Amino acid sequence: MRKFMDEDFLLDTGAARELFHGYAEGCPIIDYHNHLSTKDMAERRTFSNLTQIWLEGDHYKWRAMRGCGVDESLITGKETTDYEKFLAWAETVSRIPGCPVYHWTHLELQRYFGIYEPLTPATAPGIWEKTCEMLKDPGYDAISLLEMQNVKALCTTDDPADSLEWHFKLAEDHITEMRVLPSFRPDRYIALEAPAFKGAIADLEARNGDSIASLDNLKASLSKSLDRFDKAGCRGSDHGFSVFTYGRGDRADSAFKKAMAGEILTAEEIDDYRGEILRFLGAEYAKRGIAMQLHIGPLRNTNSHLYDIIGPDAGGDSVGGLTDIALVGYFLDDLVKAGTLPNTILYNANPADNMDYSTLAIDFAPKVKFGAAWWFCDNIRGMKAQTYELMETGAMAESVGMLTDSRSFTSFPRHEYFRRILCAALGELVETGQYPNDIPTLGRIVEDICWKNAVKFFRLD
Repeated sequence: MRKFMDEDFLLDTGAARELFHGYAEGCPIIDYHNHLSTKDMAERRTFSNLTQIWLEGDHYKWRAMRGCGVDESLITGKETTDYEKFLAWAETVSRIPGCPVYHWTHLELQRYFGIYEPLTPATAPGIWEKTCEMLKDPGYDAISLLEMQNVKALCTTDDPADSLEWHFKLAEDHITEMRVLPSFRPDRYIALEAPAFKGAIADLEARNGDSIASLDNLKASLSKSLDRFDKAGCRGSDHGFSVFTYGRGDRADSAFKKAMAGEILTAEEIDDYRGEILRFLGAEYAKRGIAMQLHIGPLRNTNSHLYDIIGPDAGGDSVGGLTDIALVGYFLDDLVKAGTLPNTILYNANPADNMDYSTLAIDFAPKVKFGAAWWFCDNIRGMKAQTYELMETGAMAESVGMLTDSRSFTSFPRHEYFRRILCAALGELVETGQYPNDIPTLGRIVEDICWKNAVKFFRLD
């Protein structure tokens, strides 16, 4: 019987252990997609307890708690104490064996607090007291937590109407040597059919001092925002789609004007608008050297009651399977024909789409990559499947590795989780005679995947 989550956790072969401990373990972290607060970083926010770090905004943990029958008052409620929520979380943890959140929780206890005992209802009071005492140390503020994990660069997720004031403050005040860069997230300006569209346009007008009465006006204002992002060091954009639709018709401007007038739009008008604005943004990204990330496939806010009381990103999302992959290909091909394809990463929320996205990426290599096992695929099985998909297409060595997609400052051992799974997969090839015992060559590949490829892809050197 193996020890509980010891130094060789998930590393079942000698080659895997050599690759992880000799190459992956010490690599810096490049986290190119997350949802951390730059305000918390700039103000070097401190935390009083684990509830503030773990449960304040982490919908992965909220989902686990709901799945175990925990009352909402102990998850997001205002009337319960942090300690009561922590005890509810400890009870949940003991009931989710095999869940990635179980492993993340214990990796975080080990790496940040030196606690190697399992979190259970029995150990919870002692772990609470020890961590509360440790968190009083100034070395546990938001920036220090990131530096503990050797994070060298991270890219947040930001609306085009954001002033980016906290990004500029981080850089101008030399708060950290770590690079904290914005990512351009224009979803609100692409979802023409959404009730929030007109409000998004108003926000952009207010930020940029523009009057947006036409599609050309919108393009000019988005370009102005991109200039501001570029000045702040932006190296990536991000787009989220439950269903990716796409059109090439000439109804984009009229569709924009109808939406602003509150008129009903046809599906064809929506698709033409989306296609036009995406082609425009792709060209703008290419011109500035900004990578484009396409996250496709989750069903968002399926529990309307949860959405009404908490809002988006509350853990009320699930896996969809509705996108025609050919439409993604048409979009990428249109950019190729126009000479405006930026570096691009494709992510799928549905694991059944792995082969679709991995092979499509190769069609447009080397600019297009098959991205990390994302969201609901962010587990041992999902990361193994993504790893083998990359192996089988021949694109493994050029992979841009892992990200956290997180709202928690202690989420960065997720990179270690991925690295262990990666090394285990490569080690298995060696142990089964599918690849020679050439650890130096495999080690260089591991280092490239862990961080060097991302540095190159996002122009972070």
